[in-house]
Amino acid sequence: MTEAHAILRFVRVAPRKAKPVIDMIRGRQVPMALAILKHIPRHAARVVEKIVRSAVANAELKEMGDSDSMVISKAFVNCGPTYKRVRARSMGRANAIQKRTSHITVVVTAPEDQSKQK
Repeated sequence: MTEAHAILRFVRVAPRKAKPVIDMIRGRQVPMALAILKHIPRHAARVVEKIVRSAVANAELKEMGDSDSMVISKAFVNCGPTYKRVRARSMGRANAIQKRTSHITVVVTAPEDQSKQK
């Protein structure tokens, strides 16, 4: 099975905010997914768009065919490490702040591979 993937690790986007964006593009053709990502007003959409373009570039290096016919077969977000920070409060107290990170993976597949899977 010919597939190409791209992984972006330690992205400063919370997984909770990246998952809805990933869910919108999973299973779609690459041009449609890029059009959707371009019109979503979220920071995570810009990050995911870069990963999709990277996966397509990897597929073209593998000579899998035309990028217009490729499909995003798998896309998922995993939790990365959480950066712990402290915010000063009144009366000498402190509040904890958690800056969450993500590991985002996108896998593209050529259309002939899609017909073999079904």
